[in-house]
Amino acid sequence: MVIEKTHWLKQIALKKNKYMIIKIAIAAGVLVTAALLMKKKDMTYRQSILKTMYPMIMWSTGKAGNKQVQLNAAMTKGGFEFYNLSTKDITGKAFSFEQFKGKKVLIVNTASDCGYTGQYENLEKLYQQFKDSLVIVGFPSNDFKNQETKDDQAIAAFCQKNYGVNFPLMAKSIVVKSKDQNAVYAWLTSANLNGWCNQAPAWNFCKYLINEEGVLTHYFPMSVDPLDAKIIEAIKN
Repeated sequence: MVIEKTHWLKQIALKKNKYMIIKIAIAAGVLVTAALLMKKKDMTYRQSILKTMYPMIMWSTGKAGNKQVQLNAAMTKGGFEFYNLSTKDITGKAFSFEQFKGKKVLIVNTASDCGYTGQYENLEKLYQQFKDSLVIVGFPSNDFKNQETKDDQAIAAFCQKNYGVNFPLMAKSIVVKSKDQNAVYAWLTSANLNGWCNQAPAWNFCKYLINEEGVLTHYFPMSVDPLDAKIIEAIKN
């Protein structure tokens, strides 16, 4: 009798899982169809589908992301001053971080053809919400599966047209550890320079938060949404 009951419960569980898979498949199909129907002229079909699927992507990866957040609990400051860093923006002009003394800075490596590209929208919302005390700086890169093949001019146009991006974007560069890594990411990913963090971006849309004194305080992986409570709390504190 006990064996029969156990078998019955297993069958019910299998049916529930089957129905759940079917529901998810139907939902995904509806989203893809909607993305194709609403595709903008300046977006590829892939970009339109990924933008529509973004909430589902975040739902499936969110829990894992929370475990990967890194915090500078001791508020250790590195041997090289953050405000001495400089680079070039997406128009080719010199860009110095010294201008942001007294503000928090959130640095994000970005790409146009990634499942996380939808984060551009919430990054802009975050920027507008805290722009008196926070600067967001995007670093486009093609380091992960060729998901940013556009040139700087096309990247800027894509971000503005599709996500209304107004926060500063830098020239496309290499953000992963290599001999060609840009100077800003060399600082972000070397404990010898920033004081504690050796974590390179794991994928597109990883985030590094620097406080008002130029101390690197947090690393958030790509699977943590820009409007996640952890990021909001870190900005407010």
